[in-house]
Amino acid sequence: MRRRAVPYVPGVRRGSAPGAVLGAILDHGPVARSTVARLTGLSPAAVSGHCAQFLARGLVVERPETTGPRGLGRPHIPLEIDTARHLVAGAHIAVAHSTVSLMDLRGAIVAEDRRAHSRPRPDPDEVVGDLAARLAGLIAAHAAGRTVLALGLATGYWVDPGAGVIVDHPRLGWRDVPAGRMLEAATGLPVHVDSHSRALARAEQLLGDAAARESSVLLFVGAVVDAAFATAGAVHRGPRSGAGSVAHLPLGPDEPYADRAAEPCACGTPRCLQSAVSEPTLLRQAWARGLPVRVFGDVLELAKAGDPAAVEIFRRRARLVGRVAALLLDMFDPEVLVVVEPGAGWLPECLAELRAEVAARSWVCDDPERAVVPSSFTGSVLPVAGGAVALGALYADPLGPWPVLPAVS
Repeated sequence: MRRRAVPYVPGVRRGSAPGAVLGAILDHGPVARSTVARLTGLSPAAVSGHCAQFLARGLVVERPETTGPRGLGRPHIPLEIDTARHLVAGAHIAVAHSTVSLMDLRGAIVAEDRRAHSRPRPDPDEVVGDLAARLAGLIAAHAAGRTVLALGLATGYWVDPGAGVIVDHPRLGWRDVPAGRMLEAATGLPVHVDSHSRALARAEQLLGDAAARESSVLLFVGAVVDAAFATAGAVHRGPRSGAGSVAHLPLGPDEPYADRAAEPCACGTPRCLQSAVSEPTLLRQAWARGLPVRVFGDVLELAKAGDPAAVEIFRRRARLVGRVAALLLDMFDPEVLVVVEPGAGWLPECLAELRAEVAARSWVCDDPERAVVPSSFTGSVLPVAGGAVALGALYADPLGPWPVLPAVS
């Protein structure tokens, strides 16, 4: 028996008081201090105090004052996020390429640079040096006088944010790489590190679907498959920062869509999730069908252009992802499950297939149309992931010890 229908009420931002104030300005700006007080439940004096510190730090800016209807009432001086003084930088390390980006304090991507690795399984020192050099060029060309506050790094598999370490990335062959320390030395910036699934879950909370603020699951499907779980405004890491490792969930011997094009997986699990739905597997399927493709992006472009064989490859993937989505919905019962997968983002028929699979298999999700949504950042997932690590740190602790910002008392 499925659960009863429960009306959805959008969540509110949680966390520190300064973070709640800055988040309300992000959501509603230009907005008066009195309105921020009502939205956050904080006293007007507390809100005014935080806003004064934000102004001193260049995080917010005042706009021309307004009055009530027909000029009645006391004037209000609205505040909004200042995008003219500061930026954050992002870096994302994927299996075949890396991306660097610049993001303003409202989460807009200012510039990005994606390049393939020089060779398979590159050395960490080589990747870090390349990222630092490209970031310096991006800042010189696009910062326009704005100061970069910090750099966020995101990648797949097992990442320890507290230590700034990529614990294990088997596709790259990396173990215990102190990426945060390495990038700080190479760039001179404070560096925050996290998994790309947790980074994108934070981006949804901060900039995307408001339903993700109360509770959410994010399922990332690319060359790497992983997930993130969030509740009460926080993204769960686990005591070893290993939460979200869903890549090797078994699909079972009754898998109706099995074929010989699946990518072999070192985990030893017959027909694990990653072997069945990862980008290399889809590329193999395209080759087996004789499609004129060289890399995964070519398969996606054919599907977006309506090629029937390419579309069916993505529809098959959507059905498999839908099975796992139903399982995660039943395990966590979130307000929303965000699917970061290009078929669900670009092809309506794939999202429909995924939701249909959820409807058929989930015991608790009675409204897949509402509960299962594509990423808010389709087309810019990788540059957003890196930038969101740094931006999320800023909004969590805007009055903390950010080196380039004035100290606050």
